[in-house]
Amino acid sequence: MKGLIVLKFSFIFLLLASQSVMGSQKRKSRLQMKPCKQFVLYYHDILYGGIGGHDPVNATSAAVTNAATKLGNFTFGLMVIFDDPMTKNRNLHSPVPVARAQGFYFYDMKNIPSAWFAYTLVFNSSDYKGTLNIMGADPITEKTRDLSVVGGTGDFFMARGIATFQTDALEGTKYFRLKMDIKLYECY
Repeated sequence: MKGLIVLKFSFIFLLLASQSVMGSQKRKSRLQMKPCKQFVLYYHDILYGGIGGHDPVNATSAAVTNAATKLGNFTFGLMVIFDDPMTKNRNLHSPVPVARAQGFYFYDMKNIPSAWFAYTLVFNSSDYKGTLNIMGADPITEKTRDLSVVGGTGDFFMARGIATFQTDALEGTKYFRLKMDIKLYECY
């Protein structure tokens, strides 16, 4: 009888140990996955009312809250709505933008430049059709920043991945360009 109980406990222990090892191997392989889609786009933002005055013809974004909150050394609380062109290269005046970035960002730290983005990339080109939804924190002073790709439609149906930002150009508060390296790890 004792031998049967010891045998049962040994079997259960081996079963649990093997599942633990298999589970850790599964997690490890998931972290080492290669992207199923990867591409680089450039995000161009021209702020209405930035340095240089008001330019409604060329502006692609506008502040929708008061920038003068006086709650820190930066523009804490400023919220910007945008409809920005996305190109395959650094050229703002690319004849055919690949997509439009439509959404908002707001500055969310009092003493360090940092923003939080939530937007949709709307694709309507010969390369792609559909949308990608991106959101997350953008600590602007870092060389690269990762935001989450949390879903999509069309060619990007239920996509998940990472969009790595890198500031490519900055002209005061009037214009900035971000290089976005988009890596999708779930593609259907």
